[in-house]
Amino acid sequence: MMKKKIVITGGGWAGVSASICAKKAGAEVVLLEKTDMLLGAGNVGGIFRNNGRFTAAEEMKALGAGGLFDIMDNCASHKNVSFPGHEHASLYDVEIIEPEVRSLVTRMGIDVVPETRVSGVNIDNRRITGVVTEAGEVIEGDAFVETTGSSGPMGNCLRYGNGCSMCIQRCPTFGPRVSLSALCGINDLVSMRADGTPGVFSGACKIKKETLSDDVRSELETKGVVLLPVPEEDINYEKLGRKACKQYALKEYSENLILLDTGAAKLMTSYYPLDKLRKIAGLEKAEYMDPYSAGRGNSIRYLSVAPCFDTMQAEGVENLFCGGEKGAPLIGHTEAVVTGALAGHNAARYAQGKELSVLPDTLATGLIISHSHYRFIKQEKYTERFTFSGGSFFDLMKERNLYSTDTELIKKRVEDEGLPGLFDKA
Repeated sequence: MMKKKIVITGGGWAGVSASICAKKAGAEVVLLEKTDMLLGAGNVGGIFRNNGRFTAAEEMKALGAGGLFDIMDNCASHKNVSFPGHEHASLYDVEIIEPEVRSLVTRMGIDVVPETRVSGVNIDNRRITGVVTEAGEVIEGDAFVETTGSSGPMGNCLRYGNGCSMCIQRCPTFGPRVSLSALCGINDLVSMRADGTPGVFSGACKIKKETLSDDVRSELETKGVVLLPVPEEDINYEKLGRKACKQYALKEYSENLILLDTGAAKLMTSYYPLDKLRKIAGLEKAEYMDPYSAGRGNSIRYLSVAPCFDTMQAEGVENLFCGGEKGAPLIGHTEAVVTGALAGHNAARYAQGKELSVLPDTLATGLIISHSHYRFIKQEKYTERFTFSGGSFFDLMKERNLYSTDTELIKKRVEDEGLPGLFDKA
């Protein structure tokens, strides 16, 4: 019997996770990525296992989708790091992780096709029959997964941000993000800031570690984190409300510059004027790596969230599944891996005529999907975004007694639901 073919558009953490789980579910998988690298924003990320993300990672391992977390753990430069609002974080090295992930997916027999931008869809009777590349090639499949993210294109950063910040997405080089769900006639949802402005700023940027002073760099590489007080005249509390990452919208992030060691020096603010940055002791020669214009702005995100069911199936198109920021207003790599895994798994199940899976809300991974969909889609709470690591959802995790760092307890919860190895099964 010929294997069903799943076509995945977008090679970030969600797309990679979807491709792995679709492959494990017995499908032939093609992963299309418009740039020359996998992981997308994951190449400037690096934070995982902080707060409720620890619970989520261990749930995913018990569910049979722990391979990507194993790579993150193996590439971690620091573990059990604490910084304001966050405990027991791990920091993976963004400079080495992409080749490790690419090696895994190619070993699995997943067809990775880089520098291939999808610009259209062929659709018939509420089903996609194929995606159309910019070169005019039609790639047919039995089911499709969209993990194109929600940042860009460049025009959105110009309109709703402070201009193109020349970020890791590299829109001018590889082309703007295209919403497949919108091309199918689905009305994508837009996240809002508190003042009603569409979209929110990405929450961090990278500094070249070699441009830090010797003492700051030494402390950063030893401890994994450095807090540098901001001069009183430069403290700006207002900027916290513009960030995507509400778990970092704490006053400590205005009163200090917080650096994390993720291979580069990850600065936990959306942007910071270079002249003010260089006023701070130890940062007199600092230079930005990503985005290049982080002195003025950052990428604008959450302008294209497809309404989805809790199976990650898009509303209105039978064989389209969405993951990552495209499938829910979720923040972070762990969250992308979770939704991507379910999207890829269910795409394969759909193509094989099987019942779709839903993660129960007795697990943190299931709760974040159902809760975010309910709040954002059903209740139209467009100013809300959700993450395992902080904000209202982390509070909900604790209220439901789902937050834990006890790996055996987390594993038992998955077993009690009858779901061990769910994502390992064909």
